[in-house]
Amino acid sequence: MNEQGWLNIYKPLDVSSFNVIKKIKKKFNIIKLGHAGTLDPLAEGILPIAIGKTTKLIPFVQNSIKEYEFEIKWGEETSTDDKEGEIIDISKKIPDDNEIIQALKNFECKFYQYPPKASAVKINGIRSYKLFRSNIDFETNKKEVQLFNTKLINTNSNISRIIIKCGSGFYVRSLARDLATELGTKGHIFSLKRTKVGKFSTNNSILLDDALKISQTLSEFKEIQPSISMLDDILAYEIEDEKLIKEISYGKSVEINKFNFHSDTLNLNDKKTIFLTIGKNVLSFGKFDGDLFVPKKVLI
Repeated sequence: MNEQGWLNIYKPLDVSSFNVIKKIKKKFNIIKLGHAGTLDPLAEGILPIAIGKTTKLIPFVQNSIKEYEFEIKWGEETSTDDKEGEIIDISKKIPDDNEIIQALKNFECKFYQYPPKASAVKINGIRSYKLFRSNIDFETNKKEVQLFNTKLINTNSNISRIIIKCGSGFYVRSLARDLATELGTKGHIFSLKRTKVGKFSTNNSILLDDALKISQTLSEFKEIQPSISMLDDILAYEIEDEKLIKEISYGKSVEINKFNFHSDTLNLNDKKTIFLTIGKNVLSFGKFDGDLFVPKKVLI
């Protein structure tokens, strides 16, 4: 069976992304699964899971815009930048809403961010959280990230709730730490929820426990989303010719004039990745090279 598609799981608290994959694999007896963007055990929310050869599409989803809703607790800095860590510094200053809104605006751009030490980034080939847990002294390397927009929802005593939209590789824990520094105080993440990854949102998600309780087989499971439907801002063309499908499925480059496309839909000079589809599933993706379509990956 050529299994393909996405499963949009809502990950609960206190479960790792790795264990979500493990549980879904066992439930549906699937050999190959992958997720698009790790969520810490102390975070809940959207975890897009790719099935079978759809795992080849994960990079396109990982680069999508993400939305988070989180709470910052002011006045305390922790060793992990969240409530799991030890308190390492304190401040009596609690910023007011106007100060928070203005400081957030200063971060709405591309900037360099230092990931938390208790994170999955690698330092000389070793995950930084392993070094952190071994009490080894080290620094994480700065990386360029982008924050598109921010919104302060409310502040209750010393806890503020905020929503942000950001690019890939963004650490919300680092933002909480840096935002507190910008405001002349200390702070850490008190709660964290990912509400959107590209087209994946809480509205089209299924709770992990609900997914594990269903009686259907994978092919009967209506929550499986077609592989092409969840990709943002792509160039996709549907292929119907069986001979052409067979050639591409073998990884062969094919002449573009064999495609039954309207000429005005093609831009042969476009250097974007091109997706060829069969219905709502991806056959292949690649690029135009002269008068050829050259497949990079084949999914069927």
